[in-house]
Amino acid sequence: MNICVFLSAADLDERYTRPAREFAQLIGKGGHTLVWGGSDCGLMKVVADGVEEAGGRLVGVSVEFLAARTRAEADEMVIARDLAERKALLLAKADAVVVMVGGTGTLDEATEILELKKHGHHAKPVVLLNTEGFYDGLKQQFRRMEEEGFLPLPLADLVFFAEDAVAALAYLEESMRRR
Repeated sequence: MNICVFLSAADLDERYTRPAREFAQLIGKGGHTLVWGGSDCGLMKVVADGVEEAGGRLVGVSVEFLAARTRAEADEMVIARDLAERKALLLAKADAVVVMVGGTGTLDEATEILELKKHGHHAKPVVLLNTEGFYDGLKQQFRRMEEEGFLPLPLADLVFFAEDAVAALAYLEESMRRR
């Protein structure tokens, strides 16, 4: 399975690097491919290192203005013209999507992927990996959107909130079996 992971390129503390490394090792040990933003720094590097060390493949999709920060030893690296093309390429190369901790760029990626799914432009499973309760506020907002009629489909059909790496990968693997 090609698993697209949206996450931060920032250097973060052990609260976030440890679970990211754990998820990366599960991807690699499971024989899956990481599809990610291609950066070789911060949390993106932690995940790429973990997947590579566990025997998984690395497919990066970067953007021209970040090309100097890409991982040279990725199995495949594509450089997009802009962020919109990058998101489209990441989704096209993925069978499933996991959103990990990140800033505004990660939130932008997550909301676009969910909007596309809401409108039927893809049916790929999407997981928000809620490390350290990072997405508790977003989860609450999504529930309110559902309760007040802003979502045309049940929240459970749109996104799965996983509290840990094992639950995230188990959900993805089960979703792929049902397809």
